[in-house]
Amino acid sequence: MGEPVSEMCDHLIKAVNVMMDAESSQIYRLEALKFCEEFKEKCPFCVPCGLQLADKAQTAVVRHFGLQILEHVIKFRWNNMPQQEKVQLKNCAMGLLSSGTYPILEEESHIKDVLARIIVEMIKREWPQHWPDMLKEMEALTSVGEAQTELVMMILLRLAEDVITFQTLPAQRRRDIQQTLTQNMESIFSFLLTILQLHVDEYRRSVLDAKAHCRVGVAALSTLAGYIDWVALAHLTNDNCRLLEMLCLLLSETELQLEAAECLLIAISRKGKLDDRKPLMVLFDDVAMHYILSAAQSADGRHYIFLKRLCQVLCSLGSQLCFLVVSLSALSLITIIYLLYCFMYYAFPHQFLRSSTQITWGTLFRHEILSKDPVIIQMMIKYFRATMTNLVKTGFPSRNDSPSCEYSRHDFDSDEDFNSFFNSFRAQQGEAVRNACRVVPLEGFQIAAEWLQYQISTPIDIGTTGSKMAEGLCSILSPSAVQWDAMTFFTESVVGQLFKNVEVEKLPVDQGIELLQAVLNYNTQDPLILSCVLTNLSSLFPFVTHRPHFLPQVLYKLFASITFEVVEESKAPRTRAVKNVRRHACSSIIKMSRDYPWFILPCFDILYNQVKKLFSNEALLTQMEKCALIEALVLISNQFKDYTKQKAFLEELMATVAARWTSDEMRVLLEPALFLAFLGADQLMAEGTDHTTGINRSRLSFCVYTILGVVKRARWPADLEEAKAGGFVAGYTPSGAPIYRNPCTPQVLALLPNLLALIRTHNNLFLPENMCRLSETFSRAYEVIEVERKVVLGLTQPVLDIYDSPVYKTHLERMQGFFCTLYDNCYHILGNAGLSLHQDFYTIEGLAEQIVGSALISLDNLVLSCPQEYYDSLLCPLLGPLFAYMLQVRDDEDEACEENQVTQEMLEEQLVRLVTREVLDLLSKSRLWDKGREWDVGTSTPGSVTELSLPLQDIYMTLLTISFTSLSWKDTSNCHRTASMVCWTLLRQVVGGNLLPEAVTWFYASVLKGLQMHGQHEVCNSALTQLALIIYDNLRPRYMELRSVMTQIPSINLEALDQYDQRLLEPSSAQKVGEKKRKDQFKKLIAGTVGKDLGQQFKKEVHIRNLPSLFKKPKLEKRDIVEPSETGSLAALFSPTQDNI
Repeated sequence: MGEPVSEMCDHLIKAVNVMMDAESSQIYRLEALKFCEEFKEKCPFCVPCGLQLADKAQTAVVRHFGLQILEHVIKFRWNNMPQQEKVQLKNCAMGLLSSGTYPILEEESHIKDVLARIIVEMIKREWPQHWPDMLKEMEALTSVGEAQTELVMMILLRLAEDVITFQTLPAQRRRDIQQTLTQNMESIFSFLLTILQLHVDEYRRSVLDAKAHCRVGVAALSTLAGYIDWVALAHLTNDNCRLLEMLCLLLSETELQLEAAECLLIAISRKGKLDDRKPLMVLFDDVAMHYILSAAQSADGRHYIFLKRLCQVLCSLGSQLCFLVVSLSALSLITIIYLLYCFMYYAFPHQFLRSSTQITWGTLFRHEILSKDPVIIQMMIKYFRATMTNLVKTGFPSRNDSPSCEYSRHDFDSDEDFNSFFNSFRAQQGEAVRNACRVVPLEGFQIAAEWLQYQISTPIDIGTTGSKMAEGLCSILSPSAVQWDAMTFFTESVVGQLFKNVEVEKLPVDQGIELLQAVLNYNTQDPLILSCVLTNLSSLFPFVTHRPHFLPQVLYKLFASITFEVVEESKAPRTRAVKNVRRHACSSIIKMSRDYPWFILPCFDILYNQVKKLFSNEALLTQMEKCALIEALVLISNQFKDYTKQKAFLEELMATVAARWTSDEMRVLLEPALFLAFLGADQLMAEGTDHTTGINRSRLSFCVYTILGVVKRARWPADLEEAKAGGFVAGYTPSGAPIYRNPCTPQVLALLPNLLALIRTHNNLFLPENMCRLSETFSRAYEVIEVERKVVLGLTQPVLDIYDSPVYKTHLERMQGFFCTLYDNCYHILGNAGLSLHQDFYTIEGLAEQIVGSALISLDNLVLSCPQEYYDSLLCPLLGPLFAYMLQVRDDEDEACEENQVTQEMLEEQLVRLVTREVLDLLSKSRLWDKGREWDVGTSTPGSVTELSLPLQDIYMTLLTISFTSLSWKDTSNCHRTASMVCWTLLRQVVGGNLLPEAVTWFYASVLKGLQMHGQHEVCNSALTQLALIIYDNLRPRYMELRSVMTQIPSINLEALDQYDQRLLEPSSAQKVGEKKRKDQFKKLIAGTVGKDLGQQFKKEVHIRNLPSLFKKPKLEKRDIVEPSETGSLAALFSPTQDNI
């Protein structure tokens, strides 16, 4: 055989060199790859070739290929090899470990890795039954040299990963190996610690071989990390916590400190019983804490990764402290020092390290015991002071204006990444501040007041990055802008807790009013600063309820901001900052009107007159700003608590809108061609020219905005007696519940016909004959706008606009925005109408036909608010076409998606997926049928579909079709939710009826199709398997056809299927089986239907045979408990004659 082996090895060496040579052509490389793969699959002398190629005399790539051949043989041929060949291969592999490698510092890492894989693959197949001395052989290898010791460490680590972490072998083999490891864990840990101690000592003593011993130390620590996560906690604390002590000592060794910190982090992060974790408190002793804190103090930016790990160690220690401390007396001086060093990390000039401590601070501040300790309370004050620095948004990787910028370049790829991180970091700080303010609210408010006063008195500094809009204005990175922004966030967090945690008589009202006056008197033309001023004004507004005479000043300040402009009479578009100021002011008025309507009511006339004054100039406000002010007025008018008065006010408020909406001009809403001409969408427009029909779009938007605002906000009093006294109660239902009437009902109902006409016309715009009416300028007007496209595709990270330049929109972008907003608002009106108008809306004659004829869209509020007596008249005509349409949309999508371009295909598929989820969400929330019941196979059918009306029966069958079809759609979350909540809930209603056999087989086959599509996902697999089991168990006795479906499953065991059917059909004659075992048997029956993901479909299967089990549980002998035994019978214990018991 020698000559053929040598000849084949020469061919293999040439093939490997061709594959690895960068100059080789693709054709030659593919031919070489094909030759090598065919050799591994078919050649009878792979082992001798592999051993010859793995010789040290060969190059590294050839050696690696030779070892790969041996690994392939073990993985795919081991089961068919004679025992003698297995022993020979094992001995050769052990020989390679002992003498087949170069010294530790010279050997390639990939050679070591594949050698470790070879040994582990043999261990997985033969240990412990056929290789009982494996651990002893590994221990003996460590005496050969450092290279062998490192390889042993790698073998033990990979074994733990394959068996415990990745679980890449059958259950019985995994159980045997894991139990053997557990039984030997004490000796394994002792062995690992001895190796670590030995080589660390040698590393410290020697000079020439220091690097070699260091490499072994690193390998030993890495191996320990693979075991610490899952072994019994007792092994971590054995021998007076020897392991933890060694890890703490190694934190001072520069070359080993990172791996030691990772081991320590895993150990400290362990979960488990509190009693088992108590020994971890040894790390709060003086010696251990000294080493940990010394390492933290001595580390600098050059060891940045170690700094991060050590920070995580300290944070995990804090979590354990919160779990394990039982009283304040348990806190020691060293704990105080620990807190101070945690604080040092929070004050460290790097944002990532600061953020890492946030969870710890939040946990400490809300801890029931620790938060009351005087030391923790003092730390809260220090935390407030440090937060004043850490809330300032600095450290962008593209800049150099902060010490943290250099560190940010290690962690973030762009300013956008950093900005996204910092927003999350700021939210964490806000939560910690709020937790601290529950304990020390007055101290927090005092710091916030000082900071606010300081910012007001400090001149504005625009820095080197001013706004491009006008001279002297800040950009978002200007020093003053970031300081104001940080202060505003802090003040908002603090003041909100002040009113929740301080009694009214103890509130610092005078100081709060003083701050409010300072804010009111502060004037600036910088939009970024003014936006912060408005936020502070809103935060401090609760103080105004104690000094009502300040209310007019607050309102005037807000109204001045609603019309804010940087450059008066400028025709340039407003910047984002200016728009934010105006929207901020509108939102503040709405918030005050919502939260304090009773307080603002005396100033209602002032507010109303100011709104009228603003509305007199049509171009002064945007339509959204006008709508916001209308909403505020409606909210306050709810406090009239007089139906007649409020109705009269709403009629006056909507008079202009009602006149325009019902005028002859609005006949354009009835015809798509007239509508497009009215909007100017059929005209060619050059950029830079004014669009003369823009005023039409603006007025139309205002009408819809106004209707929406009134429908959303107009309400009757919450108190029944007040509602009755004000005339809001129109009667009572048969059950005695009051029937309310909304004062906006007459106005809204009068405007509803044109609204439905607008929706119908809007939907008809997508017809081909109307699409062609669009001019070239607006040919893409119906496409999804860019912002929503990014949201749908999950690309939500915004581009950071540092300079806040004016945003110029094209005519097309404006038209797209108009269509999108108008469409959304129309459906929001319909959705809110049911919630707001109640029976006045649902009793509209022909409402269902009107909605179906105009808006075939899921309307959650409309359906969920619908009283049961209107189901047949409204919901059946509405939901029937809706669900049938959704089923058709999904079918069309599945057929057409291949024809679309990649991005458009992704967008459309995601849109259909989102709509489908909305429909199924509506289904699960609706009250048309029972929902969300837990599965109970033994429960009788609660009702029958035949009890429903005929329209509902049609809807029901459509829903069944949608639900079972959706199991195989490419949407795992939808599959899981439908399988676990919807399918059986619907199907159980009809199992008692006369279902056609074809329908039953279709339902069952649909579940199996779902398993084929999503079975590789554990969550979906569990839900679908449970669903299949319930359907089969309930319907198999009546439908023999289900067996024919089962027999079509690939690789099904027909004998096992017969046994399962026998137990199901003849439970009295069959042997009883436990519920869990029965489920496992069924899972095995349908295992052939479970699909694989793309990455696993073409992967060659690795088969590992089970060995005779070492750990069989002895079967307990069954015996009657009343049968007499050596100690007497159970009956004898209760015998009255037994006096000596």
